[in-house]
Amino acid sequence: MTKADIAERMQREHGITKLQAVELVESVLDLVKDALVQGEEVKIAGFGKFTVKAKADRKGRNPQTGEDITIEARRIVTWRPSTILKGRLN
Repeated sequence: MTKADIAERMQREHGITKLQAVELVESVLDLVKDALVQGEEVKIAGFGKFTVKAKADRKGRNPQTGEDITIEARRIVTWRPSTILKGRLN
């Protein structure tokens, strides 16, 4: 499912224009992105929790040359589904 699919479904189910649906989807996703960039946790009840984790430097290997390299520290986003969602999936 894409953002366009979500907007189309919102348009059908809530009787709003396509433009309004697209703007709502974009607005919600922008709020989530901004919160994550600031290092905040984003919890959506019944869906899951997004968190930002810091990964330290680590050693790696270039698969083409076999040369040892250092993979630099970075931040990543993780997502854990809620128990409600897990229950619906299984």
